[in-house]
Amino acid sequence: MTSPAPAIPRSLFAFSIFYGGMVCIAGVLGNKQVSLGPISGLGTLVGIGPLAVEAGIFAFLLLVVVSSAVAELHGRAVANRLVQIGFAPLIASILLSIVVLAAPAAPAMDPARRDAFALMMGATPRIWFGGIIAYGVSQTLNVTIFSWLKRAEGGGLLWLRAGIASVLSQIVDTLLFVSIAFWGVFPIGSLLAGQMLAKVTLSAILVPPLIYLAVGIGRRLDR
Repeated sequence: MTSPAPAIPRSLFAFSIFYGGMVCIAGVLGNKQVSLGPISGLGTLVGIGPLAVEAGIFAFLLLVVVSSAVAELHGRAVANRLVQIGFAPLIASILLSIVVLAAPAAPAMDPARRDAFALMMGATPRIWFGGIIAYGVSQTLNVTIFSWLKRAEGGGLLWLRAGIASVLSQIVDTLLFVSIAFWGVFPIGSLLAGQMLAKVTLSAILVPPLIYLAVGIGRRLDR
């Protein structure tokens, strides 16, 4: 007689579904550049112009929050497995985009909508490859740093652990993605500086409170 398979915690089930959705939507949202309002002025102060960031960063920060919350609730190994499984929807969405873009549009489709879709969903292989590499490395780094800090300081200071892990992983994400996608295409120095400053600022402001919210929701689901 075989024993029944252990039930997956409800928080892990919910976070996994949410995580997969954010992995897929991040690339689509990245087609829009977003002004950061008052934060935009920080770029002018350091001589790189007003800050803007691709909107995909908001989905990516939610990935950071979810993977950190899973690490807090269920341990580093489970969080790393979540990151690894996240490659499946990421790669599947890229392949499906390639197939749909290659398929002929219906004759009745409005040409403006057809061209806008191709412009928004199209990307070079370098951009797709850069996104895959940056996702895997930065998300794994986030979980690793978050879990290491938890062992080092004994499990408190959740906001500090989340902020440090998010900031460092966002720096690595920007370095990898921009370098792989755009090195040799155009000068990337100002783009790297602007994206890093914007992402670090957003990580420091948004991630700490969101991680408390996510962990609180997870604990409530698991009661």
